[in-house]
Amino acid sequence: MRSLRDALGQFATGVAVVTTATWDGERAGVTVNSFTSVSLDPPLVLWCLSLRAPSEPVFRRAGRFAVNVLAADQDGLSRRFATPGPDKFAGVETCLSACGLPVLAGTVAFFLCRTLTAHDGGDHRIFVGEVERFERRGGEPLVFHSGRYRALSACA
Repeated sequence: MRSLRDALGQFATGVAVVTTATWDGERAGVTVNSFTSVSLDPPLVLWCLSLRAPSEPVFRRAGRFAVNVLAADQDGLSRRFATPGPDKFAGVETCLSACGLPVLAGTVAFFLCRTLTAHDGGDHRIFVGEVERFERRGGEPLVFHSGRYRALSACA
């Protein structure tokens, strides 16, 4: 299993924090590197969450999620939302979207999505969402490769 994980780690990925809130105000957030676009027409994205994640039932109930693409200097936020804790949002600067989703400050982009489907995939749930609103803020993204956060270097 470790050798498979090490081999998969050779694929460099961006890092995002997916956030949600239920109608009664329960919030959840989790760090992912499984975010990807699926379709432009209609605009669909997907991400994956461990079935063992304490936040999995919250994401299923909420029916909406925000994908916050982290900036290069936000590795602390990545670690915070990757670690189980009672209130991952404590002290984190956020704003609420019109549909009530927490959006993190300082990210390079965010996507507000309505969950279309959720599929079981091994030990994970695959969430597919329709992008209802997005914003590209710019800047350098946080990258993860071979078990470490990395800085992008400009091509010469």
